[in-house]
Amino acid sequence: MKESGYNTHIVGKWHLGMYKKPCLPTHRGFDTFFGYLTGSEDYYTHNRSYNGYKGMDFRDGMETVEPNYNGQYSTIVFANRAIDIINNHDSNTPLFLYLPFQAVHAPLQVPEQYEQQYTHIKDKKRRIYAGMVSCMDEAVGNVTQALKDKGLIDNTVVVFSTDNGGQVAEGGNNWPLRGWKGSLWEGGIHGVGFVHSPLLNPSVVGTVNRELMHVTDWFPTFVHLAGGTLNGTKPLDGYNQWNTISQGDQSPRKEILHNIDPLQPSPIGQNIEWDFVNSGSYNASIRAALRVGDWKLITGDPGNSSWVPPQETGLPIVHPTDVTGKMIWLFNIAEDPNEHKDLSLFRPDKVNELFDRMQEYFKTSVPVNYPKDDHRCNPKKLGGAWGPWE
Repeated sequence: MKESGYNTHIVGKWHLGMYKKPCLPTHRGFDTFFGYLTGSEDYYTHNRSYNGYKGMDFRDGMETVEPNYNGQYSTIVFANRAIDIINNHDSNTPLFLYLPFQAVHAPLQVPEQYEQQYTHIKDKKRRIYAGMVSCMDEAVGNVTQALKDKGLIDNTVVVFSTDNGGQVAEGGNNWPLRGWKGSLWEGGIHGVGFVHSPLLNPSVVGTVNRELMHVTDWFPTFVHLAGGTLNGTKPLDGYNQWNTISQGDQSPRKEILHNIDPLQPSPIGQNIEWDFVNSGSYNASIRAALRVGDWKLITGDPGNSSWVPPQETGLPIVHPTDVTGKMIWLFNIAEDPNEHKDLSLFRPDKVNELFDRMQEYFKTSVPVNYPKDDHRCNPKKLGGAWGPWE
C-alpha cells in the first residue's frame, strides 16, 4: 500500500508480535498506530493482566498514553481517532485505514446506556455482549459518516469482517453452527462480514456470496485495488478475490488449510513428534482441518463439538455422541454446513484423498517454535507498560 502512495493507519488491536521493535505496526508498513499491542485488556483502564504480570497497554505511536484515556471506553476512543484521521486526511492522497476494534472480545464491558437497550435479555453476559455490539455498530456508522462528509465514500471500499467464531463462554453465539472460538468446527472458523462500495457491480449489491475465501486473500485483493504489485512477495497463500467480491465470479481459491497443530494433545493423550513427517502417511491424531471444495476433513482433537443455541431461545444444548478416541471426521459443508452428518465411514476414498493433501501441507510446513514465557516481558521491567523487551 505504501509503494502505491497510500497513507496507512492502524487504530485498535495489533496482537501480531511485540517482543522487539521491528515487530511493531510502524515498522510493518503503517504510518501511525493508536491502540494496544496485546490480545485483550480492560476497555476502560487499558491495563492487561497475564500470568501474574500487569501493565498498561495503550499507545499513540511508540508513546504510552494510557493516563490520557483512563476511564474512556475503547470502542468510542478508537472510532473518534479514526474519524480524526479521516477529517485530517489530504484527499489528494489515497488512504488505507485498518480499524480492528477491541469489541466484542472479552472482558465483557460496555457503557450502561448500551446495555440498557437489552433489558429483555435475562442472561447478563448475553445482555452486555449485545450492548457491546450496538456500541460497535454505532461506531462503524460514525466512521462511515465521516467518510461521506469528507467526500471519500464514492471511491472507498469498506470491509467489515471477523477473525473467528464467537466465544460462547463470553456471550458469543454461533448457532446453528457447531462449536465455538478455538475449535475447528464451522462455529469456530466460519467468519462472516460485508463489503460496501460504489465500486461493486449493482448485480451483487445486497446479495450473499458463499464462495471460498480465506483471510490471507485480503492482502492481494487490497494490493490489486491499490494498483500495486505483488512482485517480491511471492509465493503467497492468498488470492486476489476482487472479481469474486465485486462481480460474483467464481473464487480462484479451491481449498483452505484451516490448521495443523502438532503441539495440541490428541484425544488419546499423545503429543505428536515431527519425525513422522518423512513416513509418507498422514498421522490422524494431529489436530488439523482442511477444506477442499465442498469437503472438509477434521483430525485429532477439534475442540468443543457442541451445538449451543442462544440461551434466550430456551432450546437445549446438543452434545455429540462420538465414540471416545474418535479422530477423523468428514463433512460436505455445502450440503451440511452445521456438521451433523459425519461421512468419514461412508467415503473412505475422500478421506484418503484429503489425507494425502494434508500430508503435502505438513511436509512443507515450518517446524513449530513455541518458546516458553520470557520473563523479560514483565511490564514492571518496562516502565509499567507492555511492549518490546529486546
